[in-house]
Amino acid sequence: MPKVLYIDDEPDNIELLTRRLVRRGFEVVGLLSAVEGIAKAEEWQPDVILMDIKMPVMDGFEATARLKANPATQKIPVIALTAHAMKEDEEKVKAAGADAYATKPVDFPALLEKINSIASGG
Repeated sequence: MPKVLYIDDEPDNIELLTRRLVRRGFEVVGLLSAVEGIAKAEEWQPDVILMDIKMPVMDGFEATARLKANPATQKIPVIALTAHAMKEDEEKVKAAGADAYATKPVDFPALLEKINSIASGG
């Protein structure tokens, strides 16, 4: 069962996406802060991390960069999720180390395809 860590400061987003992923056979842990998410990623070693970009305290750019700088988490694929659909945003999340990018509201079939592709090493 693939493990997904979903980090987002909006509880409703976590609940909705978690429900949909669990129905597809994923094991999901949702956390409301990037700081908690970084610690959980190191401990749990998920197959994929879904990272909201706009969060208080530590945004998804910084969190992704920290994950990619840590030898214990640098190989875990990160899919950045953001409501900002600008080309510069995609470039910025990739520069922070994200492996893929998806916009909010989430196109679930497209996100599922990205998760499956990345989790299987594709």
